[in-house]
Amino acid sequence: MKFIISSTALLRSLQKISGVLSTSSTLPILEDFLFDLNDGKLKITASDLETTISVELDVDMSEDEGVVAIPAKMLLDIMKTFPELPVTITVNMENQGIEIFAGEGKYKLIGHKSDEFPQLPVLENTNQIKLNGSQLVNAFDKTLFATGNDELRPVMSGVLCEIANDNITFVATDAHKLVRYRRTDLGSEKIASFILPKKPLNHLKSIIPDDEDAEVTLDYNDANAVIIFDNITLVCRLIDGKYPNYEAVIPQQNPYKLSVSRVSLLNALRRVSIFGSKSTHQVRFKVSGKELVLAAEDIDFSSEAKERLTCSYEGEDMEIGFNSRFLLDMLATLDNENIIIEMSAPNRAGILLPDDDKESPEDILMLIMPVMLTQ
Repeated sequence: MKFIISSTALLRSLQKISGVLSTSSTLPILEDFLFDLNDGKLKITASDLETTISVELDVDMSEDEGVVAIPAKMLLDIMKTFPELPVTITVNMENQGIEIFAGEGKYKLIGHKSDEFPQLPVLENTNQIKLNGSQLVNAFDKTLFATGNDELRPVMSGVLCEIANDNITFVATDAHKLVRYRRTDLGSEKIASFILPKKPLNHLKSIIPDDEDAEVTLDYNDANAVIIFDNITLVCRLIDGKYPNYEAVIPQQNPYKLSVSRVSLLNALRRVSIFGSKSTHQVRFKVSGKELVLAAEDIDFSSEAKERLTCSYEGEDMEIGFNSRFLLDMLATLDNENIIIEMSAPNRAGILLPDDDKESPEDILMLIMPVMLTQ
């Protein structure tokens, strides 16, 4: 097995799929890339058993087809050092000896037989939906930060995808915060609901082109999802289980409405939270009239901060506590000029909404649970 390929094309492809490689696997083969040379095309695959991603690229020259597993770290490390030049890789299929020729250099390493590498599942009875890159990247950007890490509740460590006739909804929650991101410019005749795992979505977010012209195909059945774009195919196992009834926790009656500049609140919160408790991350919101006062203190270190902001507020004077880390994540994820915080009582969840008049296919709602105020 022998082929010649551009060093930068190979490196770029390896970097796109290396994010799923497992560094703590009990199976050594999962630390390898699988190289499959067939009919002048090179298919490279990485897997951690739960997620398998492959990229297909053209080679400049090929001789003798074959399949071999090549140690990923060593290959990535050497490819990063090359300038743009043709690289020749030859594999002795009898002993899996690999030779890399680049410029004046010759490098040898030992690969592994491909037999132990996980087989890609063949999906049956799938449904399909097409999106563009920016729609999917936006959905992941807006939701992934709100997923949980509780091993006892695996369904909350993923993103719920609900497909309806006239919209698609993505939901993430860790029981302290919740995000519901809905797109009304997408939909499907086939209604479905499934939970996508966090790790492959985090990886996809960084490699899917954030472009309205980039077409992404999502195929899914009861057990797996396949996401295809450009020359990349990712197959991931869906999280099994029933997602919590998120609609039930979203309060419907929120008579108090606070409208404020998102960037002003974000920056003030960043400053004030520095002086707050490192264990509770509590920041106190005191709203009255057209004034919002943020306050935080850490009694153990005798530090405190207070900052005033101009706002628009409808409702009775109110004092409520929020976790500043959660709120900072939410404000940083939104990109609107102004935001609305809807509230009903100091012990009830607050709702964050973009303060937008313009018509948009994006419908986003963020919920944050309050923290008990310490006197």
